[in-house]
Amino acid sequence: MELEITQPDDWHLHLRDGELMKTVLAHTAQTFGRAIIMPNLKTPITTVKQAQHYYQQIKAALASDTIFEPLMTLYLTESSNAKELTAIAKSTEVKAVKYYPAGATTNSDSGVRNLEKVYPFIEQMEKLDIPLLVHGEVVDSDIDVFDREKVFIDKHLIKLVTQFPSLRIVFEHITTQDAAQFVKSSSSKIAATITPQHMLMNRNELFRDGINPHHYCLPILKREKHRQAIVEAACSGNRSFFLGTDSAPHFKLSKESSCGCAGIYSAPIAMALYAEAFDNQNSLDKLEAFASLNGANFYGLELNEKKIRLVKQDFQVEKSYLIEKQDLIPLRAGKTCHWRTELV
Repeated sequence: MELEITQPDDWHLHLRDGELMKTVLAHTAQTFGRAIIMPNLKTPITTVKQAQHYYQQIKAALASDTIFEPLMTLYLTESSNAKELTAIAKSTEVKAVKYYPAGATTNSDSGVRNLEKVYPFIEQMEKLDIPLLVHGEVVDSDIDVFDREKVFIDKHLIKLVTQFPSLRIVFEHITTQDAAQFVKSSSSKIAATITPQHMLMNRNELFRDGINPHHYCLPILKREKHRQAIVEAACSGNRSFFLGTDSAPHFKLSKESSCGCAGIYSAPIAMALYAEAFDNQNSLDKLEAFASLNGANFYGLELNEKKIRLVKQDFQVEKSYLIEKQDLIPLRAGKTCHWRTELV
């Protein structure tokens, strides 16, 4: 079986920096035409000038024959300057602002502790039609980790949408039935990205044959009923749902340490995994919209001109990638994927 679709984009991607970035960038660029680049480096990208510098680093790291466009974002803090929004409006590189609750995930310590404190900044975003990308979790210590997304909806997101009805919001890497239903019932201003791991795995995969740190990500994997709801949303054809891998590389030592850093590295096989998930639902006819059309339309961008071909053919995933004498372990390392991808 073969399937040819418009070249997809990744609307949620972590590239890191340095030598690690060069390797993971190549894995993404071999399939995707563009990607929204997350700003949570060790030194957060909080200004347009910083984002433009990071953009140039990414472009310089690409192979000379590779066409790939990084779409940059700024990291929202409680001291973010509204002048940066004017700079975003004039910039060709920066497309959105990212909200992290402080302490919610990797390099999020500079994030927002009181969302209402940045409402004046968000109000200006709404006026300038700059999208807000939301890591939708609360981090209160009294909230169960599996309930963080639902509590965020009830406590913050409903109020945010009501307060700023014209603000474009992307609810990132949704993981629950509650989030899928919220997006479905909202206006076209609200969209969501969905990862391959949340389509293919439930929380049992964290503990199969012992604790598996390479399946640990934030938001964390959820119950099977939530996985099914996420799959249904992705395969529904609804324009508000689109591809965002949240591919997030950490070296093996960091993943298997006492920290057990959150993040799943899926970039080398991301489209193969999405094809598998859609094939499982007999919904391959909906894959192109999810992977290649909906995100571009939400961001107001032209579709990619190239095509990719997906071929149903088993292959074994690399066990690891050696970078600066450290191993980077991909999702499904050493195991089988059922779809190959290639540029046409």
